[in-house]
Amino acid sequence: MSTTPPPPLRLEPWSDADLALLRASNTPAMTAHLGGPESEAQLLARHRRYLDPEANGTMFRIVLPPGGETVGSTGFWEHEWGGEAAYETGYAILPEFQGRGLAVAATRAVVDAARADGRHRYLYAFPSVDHVASNAVCRKAGFELSGASEFEYPKGHFMRSNVWRADLSAGAGAA
Repeated sequence: MSTTPPPPLRLEPWSDADLALLRASNTPAMTAHLGGPESEAQLLARHRRYLDPEANGTMFRIVLPPGGETVGSTGFWEHEWGGEAAYETGYAILPEFQGRGLAVAATRAVVDAARADGRHRYLYAFPSVDHVASNAVCRKAGFELSGASEFEYPKGHFMRSNVWRADLSAGAGAA
């Protein structure tokens, strides 16, 4: 296990201003493992969903202190898996900020946020089996690999995904 401290970051609630972040993340490179870029109408619908945490889960922009530079997004939302209610998470770090450990630090922070929410025992992530970097994020953030499965994301796009799980009942700081 690495002794390098995680990079400092903050998770801030999604706001109206974050539509620009969705657009910046909607590139062929950023969506290659997710079925490709979305249309403007799909982005606007996603943004509206992200603004309604009661109905659609808790989304965050990832911000670097001290200046508050936005580097990506993450969040957690309701998801049933294996017949049990759980949370699901996802993350996106803008290309110019990748390779700095920010996705791992943000994923650990979202584990803590989901744990504090307290409604479910598990938080899942479903990266494509072919997405090496995203699978590494799950492993480094302390998730347990529990297999692979066909997974639909976005709606109508099926992919072979690894199933990563964090146990939220574990002590704080453990995934």
